[in-house]
Amino acid sequence: MENYQDINASTIDKWIEEGWEWGKPISHEEYAAACSGRWSVLLTPTKPVPKEWFGDLKGKRLLGLASGGGQQMPIFAALGAECTVLDYSPKQLESERLVAGREGYAINVLRGDMTKPLPFEDNSFDIIFHPVSNCYVQEVKPIFKECWRILKPGGVLLCGLDNGINFLFVDEDDRSELCRFPFDPLKNPEQRAQLERDDDGVQFSHTMEEQVGGQLEAGFRLTHLYEDTNGAGTLHEHNIPCFLATRAVKE
Repeated sequence: MENYQDINASTIDKWIEEGWEWGKPISHEEYAAACSGRWSVLLTPTKPVPKEWFGDLKGKRLLGLASGGGQQMPIFAALGAECTVLDYSPKQLESERLVAGREGYAINVLRGDMTKPLPFEDNSFDIIFHPVSNCYVQEVKPIFKECWRILKPGGVLLCGLDNGINFLFVDEDDRSELCRFPFDPLKNPEQRAQLERDDDGVQFSHTMEEQVGGQLEAGFRLTHLYEDTNGAGTLHEHNIPCFLATRAVKE
């Protein structure tokens, strides 16, 4: 099997060509509004991140981890942060360069795989902004350990997390058959076939023990959290949370 991260990078690039909502860069008008203090960003599908989770971003070193697409980094740049973005999708990174060139701010754009050691020195960043993306990696705990390493003491990790409910049904239109957890297509050929059928790349379910517990094991102190829905579909219509956003501090 081809490296699953390469499959995911190609899949996301294809989704962007098809109009994927998380691959559409912000407009000049949205950037200008952020420069005037009118802004919001998302870690999960629908709920904006509380502004108090960030504090004053002016002069702060901020890493967008798996956060390409020209949606969040331009906002943070408008607020005065010194931004770096790491993503494995070439098209997501193209959008970052496009918006930065259009608006005239500097950003460090890196193509990389967050399942490998991150290419930064210890204590490099004040904030890491990490939207929902752990569902595309098999092992999440090493990512939190790397985040702890590269954050400065007192640094903040903001994460969007998938709670696994979206992997519950074998067929979205036939809810009589349930998947067995963990959902791991590298170990379960039937789950791999299911993802291939739906052109969903290679995705994985993760428990809160892995994701929240993994942050705590890495040394973080959890300070805030909230839940969110898919924003559309049956689970959303029944107000069933499928995502969690967390704020944690390196102490």
